[in-house]
Amino acid sequence: MRVLIVGGTGLISTGITRRLLERGDDVTLYNRGVHDASFAPGVQVILGDRQQFAAFEAQIAGLGYFDAVIDMVCFLPEEMESAIRAFRGRTGQYIFCSTVDVYTRPASRYPIVESESRHPLPSYPYAYAKAHCEELVFAAHARGELNATIIRPGHTIGEGRAHIIHSMGASTHLLDRIRKSLPIICHGDGSSFWGTAHRDDVSGAFVGALGNPQAYGKGYHAASDEMLTWDRYYQGIAEGMGWPAPKLVHIPTELLIRVAPQSALWTSQNFCYNNVFDNTAAKADLGYRFTIPWVESSRRIIQWLIAHDQIEDTAKYPVYDAIIAAWERHGAAMADELAGLDQ
Repeated sequence: MRVLIVGGTGLISTGITRRLLERGDDVTLYNRGVHDASFAPGVQVILGDRQQFAAFEAQIAGLGYFDAVIDMVCFLPEEMESAIRAFRGRTGQYIFCSTVDVYTRPASRYPIVESESRHPLPSYPYAYAKAHCEELVFAAHARGELNATIIRPGHTIGEGRAHIIHSMGASTHLLDRIRKSLPIICHGDGSSFWGTAHRDDVSGAFVGALGNPQAYGKGYHAASDEMLTWDRYYQGIAEGMGWPAPKLVHIPTELLIRVAPQSALWTSQNFCYNNVFDNTAAKADLGYRFTIPWVESSRRIIQWLIAHDQIEDTAKYPVYDAIIAAWERHGAAMADELAGLDQ
């Protein structure tokens, strides 16, 4: 197949590109040339900026017909409108990389299925824009302008690209804390569910959709099969590296958001909700398989970070310990103040 990937050097798209090359496809990448990636000779790279809409559409028009286009870096409705103009009549299939974050939270049922309501709050701009992009591409499919397929990855990690997230963001100093046996902040009571998939698994859903008529006009999850509580998520990090199990300090999400609105932003928008997704449709139609469990994924990522000296010193983040100390101090004072009242 002749395949164009808009992107091609990011986390998931790197895995897709490698899979396509392994099976002998003719691969062209369109990107800004910001991230370097080492692929076999023969991959054509077209440099350009998709946000320069007129220039982007003109470049695409000059590239000829593609059997499939995989769009990995469309984040805004105006980018999707440009993509529809650029690719209608010029590809047999358009695959859009969306996200599981498009669903209304909290969901009406778990695990979340593809028919669940997709209305994220405007206060979560990434998800809100992706949901709008989905509406546009489904409408284009209904009009007969594109054979469109949507893949919604869950949280995805991979060596060299995505760090391990946590209740206070994505800074790698969390790993320094765990290996030094320092306490770890966990939002809420640690019982909400989360799942993480490795790039090598998630990329398989995209490749399985290529040239697959069953996938036309449909959206699919490519997420974890594991339902991990956040407590277990943190324990899995330590387990994968043979480090001591961390001491978890549970702090109410509402309080974390007030004292650390930037660091806890993702927790307020996403992590505080159950993130459990049904992969049945992707398994049936696309051959998707979840093969790398969280403990193994975390081990691979952390080994890469250690090898490349990319784990930050937790001493650079004094606010983390200050939050824990304040929580424990005021919690103890509250317990003393109310002692004996509930008799």
